[in-house]
Amino acid sequence: MSLHSEICEQPQRLAEMLTGQRGQVERIAAAIRDRDVRFAFLAARGTSDNAGRYAMYLWGARNGLPLALAAPSLFTFYQQPPRLRDALVVGVSQSGQSPDIVQVLTEGRRQGCLTLAITNAPASPLAQTADFVLDIQAGPEHAVAATKTYTAELMSIAMLSAALSDDAAAWQELRAVPSWIETVLQQDETLRDLARRYRFLQQCVVIGRGYNYATAFEWSLKLKELTYVQAEPYSAADFQHGPMAMIEPGFPVLAVAPSGRMAASLLEFITYLRRQQQADLMVLSDQASSLALAQAPVSLPAGIPEWLSPLVSIVPAQLFCYHLTRGKGFDTEQPRSIHKITETR
Repeated sequence: MSLHSEICEQPQRLAEMLTGQRGQVERIAAAIRDRDVRFAFLAARGTSDNAGRYAMYLWGARNGLPLALAAPSLFTFYQQPPRLRDALVVGVSQSGQSPDIVQVLTEGRRQGCLTLAITNAPASPLAQTADFVLDIQAGPEHAVAATKTYTAELMSIAMLSAALSDDAAAWQELRAVPSWIETVLQQDETLRDLARRYRFLQQCVVIGRGYNYATAFEWSLKLKELTYVQAEPYSAADFQHGPMAMIEPGFPVLAVAPSGRMAASLLEFITYLRRQQQADLMVLSDQASSLALAQAPVSLPAGIPEWLSPLVSIVPAQLFCYHLTRGKGFDTEQPRSIHKITETR
């Protein structure tokens, strides 16, 4: 197994999860309705925290369920947890080992909240703490950089959204995700060639908005941990409140701009970056107008609903980071200074 093979496994793993975990997801959704949950409170670190950003947009927009991202240090070092009455307390962790995430769920149960662990390790301390466990079924992930566990976490969040809304059309759209990812994987050689263009990349910004705000953060994280590039993620809206001053001719901007509510705003934004600021643009999109602005365009499959686009759009970003890591001569399996399981407190 390698990072590249784990990236390529994702269609199979997500298809298996859709079949294997739907019943459990339906039970979790029923419990949430029975408890009259008013909001979700989600604890995670690293890649899993980026999955939480997706849940914040998805559950809020499609299920009317506000979501707050936890500050785990309030539960550990400060020992002053907030009041969580009527919350669904969620811990997301591929390993289920991090003590601070476990502590958030422990406190949630102490306060009488419904608790959920989303993890690749159903026998882990996090899973043992929770009322419900959603096994993401990603299989062993040996590379340090998380890829298939991230998309499996996104899938679990999307499945729960579909179950909460009791939406048959949403389940039908979910079943198309593996085939959309298969289509993206066919661009492997194209992304290898684009990575050669960016071989000397040292710094960049990564732009996303709405559902793909999470994608900007996850793409940025993969660039940092694999290629050691100083990559900073931003919402296109936030970027205009100060950080825009960084842009000078040739400055690299990596943007995620699929169809959806944000498409027109993002098109206006990247048009300004290209024509007025002369930025160097890499754009992931299914829209010809956005791709035409990029020096490095990457096509996404047509017809992906916006709410599911983060599950697909992160895959070309993963491949790009893999090939860029190799092009820079770095280790794709074991980046310096970091480990597969990080137990923070």
